[in-house]
Amino acid sequence: MKLSVFNKILVMLSIVLVFVYAGFMVWESSGTDRNVICVGMDVRLLDDSKVRFISATEIAKILDAKGLNPIGSKYKKISTEAIERELLRNELIRTAECYKTISGKVIVEVTQRTPKFLIAGNESYYVDTDRKLMPVSLNYAAYVPVVTGRVLHKMATTELFDFVDFLEKDTFWNAQIEQIFIRDDLKVELIPRVGNAVILLGTFANFEKKLRNLRELYTQGFNVVGWNRYDKIDLQYDGQIVGTITGTKPIVVVVKPDTVSVKDSATVNEKTALKTETTAPKQEIVMPKKEANTLNKEKIAPKKKA
Repeated sequence: MKLSVFNKILVMLSIVLVFVYAGFMVWESSGTDRNVICVGMDVRLLDDSKVRFISATEIAKILDAKGLNPIGSKYKKISTEAIERELLRNELIRTAECYKTISGKVIVEVTQRTPKFLIAGNESYYVDTDRKLMPVSLNYAAYVPVVTGRVLHKMATTELFDFVDFLEKDTFWNAQIEQIFIRDDLKVELIPRVGNAVILLGTFANFEKKLRNLRELYTQGFNVVGWNRYDKIDLQYDGQIVGTITGTKPIVVVVKPDTVSVKDSATVNEKTALKTETTAPKQEIVMPKKEANTLNKEKIAPKKKA
């Protein structure tokens, strides 16, 4: 359908008005607003988190200290890029964006860094979700997992980060592990919420396999003999778990895909062990998964010498 002459003129005027308005806005922003005086600064914290590691007042103080508070200055003298650069030097700030409005206000939008876990050892700090070290805030504390002991910075941002991330995503272990402790020899101990045993993980190497084996023991054995039987559970051996009861010989549990074998002495295969001397087993009891519920204290306990 052809447009009438009137409609053509109307379309042409609309196009002209759009270009005129766009030109006016460009002219105003590049020329006239340069003499506008900043009458206020609006600091916006964009995070949804209820924990505030840095406040709007503290952000204003940071800018004041560097002579970058825009209030009272002409727009042409305000560098939004300089404000952003200065804020990004703060270790609690993840992103910063600054811009001017035609109403005479400067807007500063900030997002905080998000802590993933807390290191509480010789020094205290957070590791954030970007694998970066983050100072502890004097204002607030985040409810995150706590790692104690001798934690090296490189460990915190690599293998320890991966381990904590695994625990958080696994519903079973997230509910089971209460604390992570790094010994002076850099071996890892885990404190469970259920039971009295300290779990010796050793290094972080193959930690998923180690925890998978321990979970087999939890589901096949501990539900029968009880969670408080052992004082220490050692996961450092390939395919074997060594449980220690105070005052007795260690008990070795061999975990395989379809069976759990319990031995009454500290037997660890030299080819698969990560450390220690080994001796031959005195007795071995094989417990298939389908017969797991038949396990009792007599079977798992070490034999007493006559």
